[in-house]
Amino acid sequence: MDNQERIIVIDFGGQYNQLIARRVRECSVYSEVYPHTISMDEILSINPAGIIFTGGPNSAYLPESPSISRDIFELGIPILGICYGAQLMAHLLGGIVDTAPTSEYGRTEVKVERSSKLFSNVGPETIAWMSHTDYIAQTPEGFRITATTPVCPVAAMEDENRKFYATQFHPEVNHSVEGQKVIENFVYNVCGCKGEWKMSSFAEDTIAQMKEKIGDGKVLCALSGGVDSSVAAVLLSKAIGKQLTCVFVDHGLLRKNEGDEVEAVFGPEGPYDLNFIRVNAAPRFYDKLAGVKEPEQKRKIIGEEFIRVFEEEAKKIGAVDYLVQGTIYPDVIESGLGKSATIKSHHNVGGLPDYVDFKEIVEPLRLLFKDEVRAVGRELGIPEYLVSRQPFPGPGLGIRIIGDVTEEKVKIVQDADFIYREEISKAVEKWRAGEMDGRLKGSLLEADADNRKDAYPEWLPDQYFAALTNMQSVGVMGDGRTYDFAIALRAVGTSDFMTADAIHLPWEVLDIVTNRIVNEVKGVNRVMYDCTSKPPGTIEME
Repeated sequence: MDNQERIIVIDFGGQYNQLIARRVRECSVYSEVYPHTISMDEILSINPAGIIFTGGPNSAYLPESPSISRDIFELGIPILGICYGAQLMAHLLGGIVDTAPTSEYGRTEVKVERSSKLFSNVGPETIAWMSHTDYIAQTPEGFRITATTPVCPVAAMEDENRKFYATQFHPEVNHSVEGQKVIENFVYNVCGCKGEWKMSSFAEDTIAQMKEKIGDGKVLCALSGGVDSSVAAVLLSKAIGKQLTCVFVDHGLLRKNEGDEVEAVFGPEGPYDLNFIRVNAAPRFYDKLAGVKEPEQKRKIIGEEFIRVFEEEAKKIGAVDYLVQGTIYPDVIESGLGKSATIKSHHNVGGLPDYVDFKEIVEPLRLLFKDEVRAVGRELGIPEYLVSRQPFPGPGLGIRIIGDVTEEKVKIVQDADFIYREEISKAVEKWRAGEMDGRLKGSLLEADADNRKDAYPEWLPDQYFAALTNMQSVGVMGDGRTYDFAIALRAVGTSDFMTADAIHLPWEVLDIVTNRIVNEVKGVNRVMYDCTSKPPGTIEME
C-alpha cells in the first residue's frame, strides 16, 4: 500500500463518510477515512493525491462544530468539500455560511457550469441529492459559483488555481444521477490519479498481514454463516490454519433451517478444514430478551450475550488471544464513527460490552463494503452460493421483530420469510423460462429466452426479507373473527447498502406470497409491503 496513490476522506460526522471512500475506490484509487482531528504532519506522511471533506449534521460557523486547521489549505493538495465540508471550506477561507431561507432535502435539479473540471462530462442540468439547512451565503475570495438550484445560490463553487472544489449536494449517493462522474472528475481531472489500485491484491495482502500479526496465537472466529463472517473465516484459515477455531452460535434468531445449513458447510463434513463448534444457545437468548422492546437495547443484549458465549467456548479451548469478526464498513459507520451520529449499534461493533476477555478483536474486512467482500470471497474460491447469499444482520430476527421477542414470534417470521424467499426463487426460474415479463437486470433491452437461463430479472432485489410488525388487526378466516399479526415484506435494490430504493416486485409474486403466508403461517392474517427507501428508512426494520 505504501506506493499506492490514495485519496483521504476527512470525517466531520456525516453518515456517508465511508460511502465517499467507496466511490473513490470504484475509480481504482485507494481511499480511507480519517477523523477531522488528524494533524497536518499525519496528512503529509500519508502523502495523498487529494482530500475530501465529508458532510455532517452541524453548522460550520458554530465554535463547537467539528473543524480542521486552516493550514490544510496551505499543503498544496487538491480538496473537495461535500455538504458540510463545502460549508466548512467556505467558512474557513473567509466566506459566509448561514441558515438557509429554504432547506433542501432529497432529489433536486441542479444547473452546473460544464467549464468546471468537476462537471466536464456532466449534463447542464442534473439530478442530485440535497440534505442541508445551512447554505453558503457568500463565497470566499477567489472562488466562482459553478452550480445552482432554484433555492440554493451556491450548489457548487471552486477555486481552480488552488484546486479547491465544493458541492452542496452529495455526489456519493446513488440518488445523485451523475454523482460518480463528479467523483471521477475530482480523482482523475483534478488530482491526476491513474487508477491502479485493484481489489485482487486485498486477499493476498490481508492473509500475509494476519499471519504476521497473529504469529502462533490462538484465534476464535465468530462464524454466523453469512457472507462477511464466512469470508473472514476462510481468510484466517488460509493465514493460520488449525490455530483458528470457528464458533457458530445458534441464538435461535436465524432464518429457517439456517443452523443446519451453516453446519453442513463449515462443519466436519464440509469442504473447509476448520475447527468448528456449534453452540445451541437459543434458550439463553430468549431469556435475556424477554419483555425487551427497544431496538438498541435488544442489539446490546444480543451483542453482549454473543461475547459471553464466545468467552465460555474460549475457556474450554484454552488460552485464546484473538477474536475475529466479519465487521465491514457499513457496520462501522452505522454504529457511529468518532462523533458521527449513531443510527444503530451492530453487535460486532457498537454493541460490544465494555469488557471483553480477549487480547484483541481482529476485523480483517473492516475496510470493505459488501460488494468488495463478495469480490474477496470469489478470489478465495468460496462457492458462489455462499458469496451471493442474502445479507443477514448479526442480531438476526431479533431486529426483524418489532417489539419484544418470543419463540412463537421467531417461528412466525421464519416461516413467512421462508415462503417469501422460496416464491422469489420460483419467480426467477419462471422468468428465465420466459413465463414472466421483465427486462434483464443491468440491461436496457428486453432479454429473450435464450439469454435468460443464467441471468436475473431487473425486479430481483439485492436484499429481501419478511419482518413481524407489532401490529395486530381484525381479520376473517373460515367465517370466524381473527386478531392476529401483520407481516411486512421488504425488498430493496442497492449496490453499497448505504443507500437503497424499494423494489417494485411483480404483483403476481406478491399475490402468491401474501396468500401463502396468510394461509400457512399461524398467527398472521395480514401482509404489508414496505415501500420506503434508505434514507429516510434503514434496510432493516430496527
